[in-house]
Amino acid sequence: MIRTILVIAAIAALAIAVLAVTGDAGQASLIWLGWRVDMTAASAALMVMFLALAATVFWRGLIWLLESPERAARARARSRRKQAGEVLARGFLAAAAGDGSEARRLAQKAADIAEDSPALVRVLAAQAAEAAGDLPAAKAAYTAMLGFPEMRLAGHKGLMQTALAEGDKAAALRHAESAYGLTRTARWAWRAMLESRLENGDWAAALQLVQGALERKIVTPIVAERARAALLAASAADLDATGDERLRGQALDYAMQAARLQPGFAPGVVMAARLTAAEGKVARASALLEQAWKEAPHPALWLAYRDLRTSETPRERAARLAALAAQQPQSRESQILGVEQALIAGDAAAAREAARSLATEEPTARIAGLMARVAFAAGAPDEARAWIARGAGAPQEPDWSDLDPEGRAFAYTLEDWARLVTTYAESGELIHPRLERHERAMSDLPELPFSYRESTPFVRAAETGAHVMPIPDDPGLGELLQPALAEPTPRRTGLRRRLASAPRASK
Repeated sequence: MIRTILVIAAIAALAIAVLAVTGDAGQASLIWLGWRVDMTAASAALMVMFLALAATVFWRGLIWLLESPERAARARARSRRKQAGEVLARGFLAAAAGDGSEARRLAQKAADIAEDSPALVRVLAAQAAEAAGDLPAAKAAYTAMLGFPEMRLAGHKGLMQTALAEGDKAAALRHAESAYGLTRTARWAWRAMLESRLENGDWAAALQLVQGALERKIVTPIVAERARAALLAASAADLDATGDERLRGQALDYAMQAARLQPGFAPGVVMAARLTAAEGKVARASALLEQAWKEAPHPALWLAYRDLRTSETPRERAARLAALAAQQPQSRESQILGVEQALIAGDAAAAREAARSLATEEPTARIAGLMARVAFAAGAPDEARAWIARGAGAPQEPDWSDLDPEGRAFAYTLEDWARLVTTYAESGELIHPRLERHERAMSDLPELPFSYRESTPFVRAAETGAHVMPIPDDPGLGELLQPALAEPTPRRTGLRRRLASAPRASK
């Protein structure tokens, strides 16, 4: 309408401009029904244009009046859609908040006004029933979705969740498998299938699922690689636990694959090294442990490395462990290993010097036990006793808890392996089930002879009657006390006898 008026005005302006330039207004005559009208050409042109404008305005006004019912209907539809959207949004929020009664009320209201969104109404009805704890109604709503191709995936997911809520794992697995077959990107369905395989210890099927997830791009390559390494290690552990010599070769193959996929995965590497060494390939087992130590030092690695050779002297063993620690010198485990190898070599001074790198950190029970052994080796039994007292209440180290004192490292149950697969695949970190279950691990604190000796300053002080110094809480304080107690004083036997005798009778 506005564009039409602008066009007519432009034409009129153009005609007036032409007449003004030529200087001739022209003549125009109109004869109609016996009437004759004479006027200038400019007036005639302007009259025609204004008549056209009036006709256009009249026509557009007539059309606007004729379309007013339809326009009103469209406005009502827009208002209804807006209201339906608001009701659906409030309903989904109520379902997410767990307000089942409000969600069901809003779902019923949405069913009355949201004719354009039947899929959303069905989803809201199902979620509202779930929030209200009405599982039969939720199952009915999700089952109804299976009849619509665009809603089939959502229906299977809802039915899987309701089956899990009812404890029917078999039905939940069936719905997950159906959803996994419908689309290539249903990560939730893949995860449910994987957890079922892990729960049953079906490592081979879990490996196939991981490979399929990688091909479908459900998981990243690094996650798939870590999951495969953990699954192969679990398979090797199962075969090794049977004790069947015929399966040992297959167990070794699985463990070696796990070590190649993730050289820093300690459970797989330790198992591969142990099985490889059992076949007499000590050099190959050493290479596996050395590579793992470079990637991620773990106490189980150096303990396995220590026990690879049994025919060497303590100094030879200490030199071999020192070379292992030198491959990752900045690591905390390498610093601890530096102290351990010095103790194995019998070099108390070197152990003292190596232990200085651990003095700044908050001591754990393991560090306290290590410091106690260092102190005892250096001839300071009272300092060692103080360290053991500190270690009794110190926290445990998770990695150290992976060592079973009566078996092998990483003695996982089926449930432990299943949880390790998911945790290590997603984060690259190990689990520590023995620590979580408060099971007994290798002793952190050493069993050292702590009976009093004639050479200790405490016994000398008691025998000489001097002031008895308290047992130092700070390891190292005993060394500071040594000079003060170095010169014994004469015994005061009379005083000791008088304290031990009965009081004299008064005269």
